[in-house]
Amino acid sequence: MVSLAFAGGTLLLKGLPLAFEGLPVACQWDHRIGCFRAPGLAYADLVQALTRAQIAFEDQARAYHKLDVSLRAVPEPRPFQNEALEAWIGARGRGVVVLPTGSGKSHLALMAIENRRRSALIVAPTLDLVRQWYDLLRHSYGTEIGVVGGGEYSVHPFTVTTYDSAYLHMDQLGARFGLVVFDECHHLPGVAFRLAARFCLAPYRLGLTATPERADGLHAELKELIGPVVYSKGIGELSGQYLSDYQTQRVSVELSAEERNEYESERAVYLGFLRAHGIRIVGPGGWKQFIRRAAGSAAGQRALQGYRRQRELAFAASAKLDYVGLLLTAHRLDRILIFTQDNATAHAVSRRFLIPVITHETKLKERSEILERFADGRYNAVATSKVLNEGVDVPDANVAIVISGSGSVREHVQRLGRILRRKGEKRATLYELITAGTSETGVSERRREHEAYR
Repeated sequence: MVSLAFAGGTLLLKGLPLAFEGLPVACQWDHRIGCFRAPGLAYADLVQALTRAQIAFEDQARAYHKLDVSLRAVPEPRPFQNEALEAWIGARGRGVVVLPTGSGKSHLALMAIENRRRSALIVAPTLDLVRQWYDLLRHSYGTEIGVVGGGEYSVHPFTVTTYDSAYLHMDQLGARFGLVVFDECHHLPGVAFRLAARFCLAPYRLGLTATPERADGLHAELKELIGPVVYSKGIGELSGQYLSDYQTQRVSVELSAEERNEYESERAVYLGFLRAHGIRIVGPGGWKQFIRRAAGSAAGQRALQGYRRQRELAFAASAKLDYVGLLLTAHRLDRILIFTQDNATAHAVSRRFLIPVITHETKLKERSEILERFADGRYNAVATSKVLNEGVDVPDANVAIVISGSGSVREHVQRLGRILRRKGEKRATLYELITAGTSETGVSERRREHEAYR
């Protein structure tokens, strides 16, 4: 008798001879146990191959079930959400949907769950997002929701988890869900996280993201791990009708005379070291080469110090903080998010303007309290470094001030997305503060390479 079993994230196909042909490429003979073995990811293809070959088999692998509960309330889907669902269904329930922040990706996931009606696992990058998914599923289905991560481990037909926990536990969870939703799926191709997708046998897979591209090019692996991009809409296509109208304004400020002298001095040390050792930072492996060389000498350590200091001066120029003060006054009736590249600048903003700050060091309870007070209007501004790039859902936020950031297009689009969730006639504004005559101008050009800024 041919049988298919799930063991530690892999599939064991027993009862077929080594010479048997027609199985998926991922299914290879394991001489140690005398049967075919494949990653859990290959489950759907393997079942289809056995069916085509008219081979009867006992499916001991699948441990998921059809859902016996339905949505308690079904919001009217928007036309593009219906289009996205149909495209996903047309791709056999496997694929990535690219939609801007605030456009209703979580609603689309509920539509997919209702369409497939299988036990569903939601994987999200942060505990904040896990909490949001938990609340959404609990209110939408009125049933107990499982949580894996953050010190909890309970598994139910609806379960939410982090990427970290999915990677750690998928060898045990991988057979229990027929549908897996990877929220912010651009995280998935990481070296460890991708194993969460490979160890899971869910035949139906939905990836959600506003920005699938990764600087390392690993986004190409999403096609294997989830499926191809089946539907995509940009901010420009949805703003006005489904997202808030918005404008972006780039503001250039000058270093003070003292800051300029220090900037040029520190940058000269850094660039001098690069020239002396023939290092091109913009080339492949240039940064790693600089770090290796810098670690080997006092001159290298001084060059690294110079790099950091000139960067600090550009990112946190005194004129930037002065301008933030003007914007806080001009938008005193608005809800404002202030973004920085580093914790030190975020805390400096907090101290100077007496507004709360959220960084990766902020405890979950305190973070939730700050966001609750921001949502109900007791706070009209919050400063943050990078932790709110993803996962904050505050429809009232309508102004973003980017004091500093990386050259990442994704980061910049995510920050814009934080203020685009539609509410009434809200119009959103993003201010990007740039220090003139510094390397930050090039960083700004790189991160604005997106249709949302054109």
